[in-house]
Amino acid sequence: MASITNQTNLENLEKITRIMEANIEKGIGIAFSGGVDSSLLLKIACDVGKKANKPVLAITFETKLHPHGDLDESRAIASSFGAVHKVIEVDEFADPEIMHNPVDRCYRCKNLLFKTLIQTANSEGYYYLMDGSNFDDLKAYRPGMKALKELGIHSPLLELEITKAEIRSLAADLGISSSDRPSAPCLATRLPYGATLDFDLLERIDFGEKYIKEFGFYNVRLRAHDDIIRIEIDKKDFAKFIENQELIVNRLKELGFIYITLDLEGFRSGSMDIKIEKIQ
Repeated sequence: MASITNQTNLENLEKITRIMEANIEKGIGIAFSGGVDSSLLLKIACDVGKKANKPVLAITFETKLHPHGDLDESRAIASSFGAVHKVIEVDEFADPEIMHNPVDRCYRCKNLLFKTLIQTANSEGYYYLMDGSNFDDLKAYRPGMKALKELGIHSPLLELEITKAEIRSLAADLGISSSDRPSAPCLATRLPYGATLDFDLLERIDFGEKYIKEFGFYNVRLRAHDDIIRIEIDKKDFAKFIENQELIVNRLKELGFIYITLDLEGFRSGSMDIKIEKIQ
């Protein structure tokens, strides 16, 4: 057990550890993005696995709709924990409806991705499969969670009612390098529902976000609305953005964007979901 003085972190570590200990013999497989949620699960599972002499499988998806450049970091983190790491390529457009970015896109994508994960993991002897959904995900529009339940994927952080802030705090205590890493959701979230998913546009959005982050911004989203690109950053960074706006605007225009605007409401996760009526 790690040396942790924060009582909440200690309790959460003990709860997650008990789940890992109860299921390690079944073969634990974790959908691993390299983000803080899945990194926390993988770290604890691997620590339990070492004591039980049982390997833990980390599966990372390589897809058309996820930001590029995270794969090397995922490999490094999984290796540092001692996990067996597999990368599986999945083409989300095997479901042609996903191309039109329907309101249930996340459900369709999760269904496709995790069916592939189950097949891959089971073929190698891993049967207790997890993802990093957390308690805060219940507050947002997350149709993909329905697919996880249908497929029997376990979400211990959600089931134990552990929040994102608690996850980051515990991950920092455990020395996990991604403890302060910002979320990196699917690139389709940058377009309105019903908009055709254009690979060239999504790639340019990805390049643009990476460029803006080079100025030291933590949360960055480029949301595309026809000819308008709407920039979301944390409100506290507005002054720094204005200082660098000429460089940023010039680069975004080089990427082919025409009308460029800063969203005065600042960054908020899921801003494209505002018009969605939640159906639970």
